[in-house]
Amino acid sequence: MALDHSFDITSKANLSEIDNAVSMAMKEIVNRFDFKGSKSDITREAETLKIVSDDDYKLGQVIDVLKGKLVKRGISLKFLDPQKVEDSLGGLKKQDIKIKNGITQEQAKEINKIIKESKIKVQTQIQGDQIRVSSAKIDFLQEVITLLRSKNFPIELQFANYR
Repeated sequence: MALDHSFDITSKANLSEIDNAVSMAMKEIVNRFDFKGSKSDITREAETLKIVSDDDYKLGQVIDVLKGKLVKRGISLKFLDPQKVEDSLGGLKKQDIKIKNGITQEQAKEINKIIKESKIKVQTQIQGDQIRVSSAKIDFLQEVITLLRSKNFPIELQFANYR
């Protein structure tokens, strides 16, 4: 059986779109009346968003604005992994939000198990932080995509390199 059709299951956030969403959120925060005189800020360092604000309420408002901008730019909120709120210098509150990129080994094994249990005639390979699914028929690949989209995973699944 020749395996001439395949696709990759990945989970990668578009960091440039996240940067755009951060800058749009900061523009809104600077111009909003309820944030006048506030020390609210959002920055991205590597794969972490650092959010600082005056108190818990304003921190929540900043995060809501950011989430709204991310959704508008087509970034799923499943990429965000909020950490706990901490006290910062000057009485400020800060929170780090990690950006989840890639599929962990445990998640890859779970996805692999779901595909195997479906009895769809495909082969899967875990390749680092992505999974390659291959089959002789395109219809089987489409069935796998439909199956995985129907499941609710804690990560955003993307289907790439469809051949």
